[in-house]
Amino acid sequence: MADLQDDIHTTTEVGADDALPDDPPPEAPYAPADADLPRAHALLAAHPVADGYSGLPWALRHLSWSDLELGEAAIDTDVPRMREGHVAALFWSLHLPDDRGGGHATAATLEQLDQVRTVIDAHPEGLRLVRTAGQIIDARHRGRVAVVLGPAHAAALDDSLGILRVLHALGLRVLTLAGTAWAGEKGLTRFGEEVVREMNRLGVLADISGAPATTAERVVALSRTPVLCTRSAARALRPHPANLPDDLLARLGEAKGLCMVPLTAEQVGPTIEDVADHLDHVRRVAGPECVGLSGTYDSGVTHPRDLADASRYPHLIAELLRRGWPEAELALLTWANVQRALRTADFTARAAQQRRAASTARITDLEGC
Repeated sequence: MADLQDDIHTTTEVGADDALPDDPPPEAPYAPADADLPRAHALLAAHPVADGYSGLPWALRHLSWSDLELGEAAIDTDVPRMREGHVAALFWSLHLPDDRGGGHATAATLEQLDQVRTVIDAHPEGLRLVRTAGQIIDARHRGRVAVVLGPAHAAALDDSLGILRVLHALGLRVLTLAGTAWAGEKGLTRFGEEVVREMNRLGVLADISGAPATTAERVVALSRTPVLCTRSAARALRPHPANLPDDLLARLGEAKGLCMVPLTAEQVGPTIEDVADHLDHVRRVAGPECVGLSGTYDSGVTHPRDLADASRYPHLIAELLRRGWPEAELALLTWANVQRALRTADFTARAAQQRRAASTARITDLEGC
């Protein structure tokens, strides 16, 4: 078609003086998402991001010195970039980069808890360790980024409910239920079910990221508090093993759980439009109250274009605005769904502690091993 146009102009030899007066001027390239950036910033100023997964604790172990308040080029997340991206709450993962079982996982998790507290104490103007939804609100009003501890891996419990209570006393709020003898391919065992009940009693949220379908389905059915999936997108769009099939997404939505879509190229695709496609799909299948965001920054993964670090959230929200997401549902996505999950866990725990004492069950008693 372009060649045909050239032939016509060459044959007729239309000059600049012969151009018709009503010919439209050439149009500049249209960037629809960029046009929505001011609206995105305004929305995020009122409803900031609660980011469901950050690998920052482990990333900081490899830096001899860091200052998160001034900024760190060696990592994806620091206070200036979180403020630019309107991140007001961040779940700090206590996962381990390699497979460690038993007491090794417990010790490594405790070491990361200790490191997190040291980092937060060193940045009092930018960060604040929180335990409850109310404390997140207070931290935001004081201009701090709220740090929520978790998820940690279930191996850190070393098959002990007592260790679960110790980790909770140290601030743990999210535990990933996968990769143990009591939360595996065959689903939850009797001890696994007792772990979920004790988590409900304490107010520790269950994370089913990476869990087999049998375990994930049983956790969703059993838990009295919202179940999180901190790093899963839609398997219908991208058949990654960590992504959720539509039937499980629907069950999670019915149970008022939360699927936090990760910003990783491997799970969602290489572009910001791919991320938006997954968010659209989860919202459609599970409902707007079931969708959230997980940056997965500083986790050693590749991120989609235009989402390289924690400052880039406004660009994603601008894309969703362009697609017609109502502002009320964007507020759920960025902030309110996480707040609801934490508030529900807090309320359920207070009620459960009045009815039920701490469980003294041991795996040997329930599993006969």
